[in-house]
Amino acid sequence: MKRPLRGLRGRLLIAFVLVTAVATLTTGALTFREARIAVLQQSQDTIIKRLRAHVDGLAPGIAYPPTQSDLELVAQEVAAAEPAQNWRVLATYRGLRATSRPQDTFAELTADMRSAVGSRRAAVFQRVRTDGRSSLVVGLPVTFGEPAERPASGVAVFLTVPQTGEQGYVDALVTAIGRAVVPALGLAVLLALLAARGVLRPVRELRRATRSIAEGHLDTRLAVNGSDELADLSHTFNETAAALEESVAELRRMEARARRFVADVSHELRTPLAAMSAVTDVLDEDAARLDPDTAMAVRLISGETVKLARLVGDLMEISRFDAGAAGLQPDDLDLAESLRRTLAARGWQDTVDTRLPGPGELRGRVDPRRLDVAVANLVGNALRHGARPVQLRLYAREMPDSADGTAWAVIEVTDSGPGIPADVLPHVFDRFYKSDTARTRSEGSGLGLSITAENVRLHGGTVRAANRAEGGGAVFTVEIPLRQEEKEERENEEEQEKDEEVREI
Repeated sequence: MKRPLRGLRGRLLIAFVLVTAVATLTTGALTFREARIAVLQQSQDTIIKRLRAHVDGLAPGIAYPPTQSDLELVAQEVAAAEPAQNWRVLATYRGLRATSRPQDTFAELTADMRSAVGSRRAAVFQRVRTDGRSSLVVGLPVTFGEPAERPASGVAVFLTVPQTGEQGYVDALVTAIGRAVVPALGLAVLLALLAARGVLRPVRELRRATRSIAEGHLDTRLAVNGSDELADLSHTFNETAAALEESVAELRRMEARARRFVADVSHELRTPLAAMSAVTDVLDEDAARLDPDTAMAVRLISGETVKLARLVGDLMEISRFDAGAAGLQPDDLDLAESLRRTLAARGWQDTVDTRLPGPGELRGRVDPRRLDVAVANLVGNALRHGARPVQLRLYAREMPDSADGTAWAVIEVTDSGPGIPADVLPHVFDRFYKSDTARTRSEGSGLGLSITAENVRLHGGTVRAANRAEGGGAVFTVEIPLRQEEKEERENEEEQEKDEEVREI
């Protein structure tokens, strides 16, 4: 099953969503950072400015060194100056400390901040978070005297301000950014689908055109629109298809000429071969009365003439197959009797072991001539290239993948030779194929098994070659469907019905 996200549409969609998500989140994060800094900076500067103003206003009235009551006064006055801000104030001087609220421990104040305020003359601030709430802690050293003098006095005022409002602004900003991400992702998905549609349309057309060419429609072409890369691809496809169509057409013309040449040569050779065969027959009869050298020459010419005649006959048969002119002339036969006649006609009845059904047990509609040629080629091949005993077997079998329950006749020819090499098995039915490339000539024409395969194919059957698992030797198996007469009658009836409908129209 094809996974949708592995296709081009899925990859474009994921790419758009990822780019949009990264861009949106990055923009949102930067915006949030800058906005948060701006909000907190503004609040921080305002609070420090107000604290400094209040402390500077109280400093002239504080005795130095301050007493506990002076520190309490400072803490209370600074806190009272901003009642709406909920300020918490701590005033310290060496070992003295006073807070604006009784028992306030000022837990937010750290030792580092105390040290920083004691060593500096500028305000020091720190943001802390306790119990889930954010606060700003500001430390301000108090100076006395003229501005030019103002030595460090050791008096410090610390302020803690809850930043509830600022935190609310920040939370609202986060919510707004989160809400903006969802529409952005939705827009990215929509743009991805539109982009994928625009990209995939020519890709789909290219796929359909490729399939059409694979099915043999070499005149298929694509419409070229625009001047982008996909248009260049369509133009290149059209050029390739045109070149392929021209090449295939030329190959077909060459093949047709070659077939015609073979057919013409074979036909032209028939007449002189017939005359040569007649002459060699006469010479064979008189060979016994000739001198030994002449008799040997006569027998050599006679044998070669027979081989040449067989080759010409096979070439003419192959040319009929190639031209599509070969057809069946089926007849209802007793298949076992037909195989016996094949063996008897060639004098093989005592040479080949047979396992055939009884008379009338297995019948079928086959072409007797083509069945005879197929079986004779297989048996002859076993006798020439295998070893005895050679066995011919015939039986019926139901094919498990047969939808209509049609029985099949199975013909097996086995020998006891060395078998067929594994690298030769895929090519045994090829024309003129030789397992031994050094063997330039053979007794046969090299077309017998090819003609057998074509004859079996005309019957709607199959033929295959293999090696026996036990005992060695090769086995050729032919499977031909039986009860073809009923199918032919149904096909004839359907054709008659169509003819009648055409006449009525």
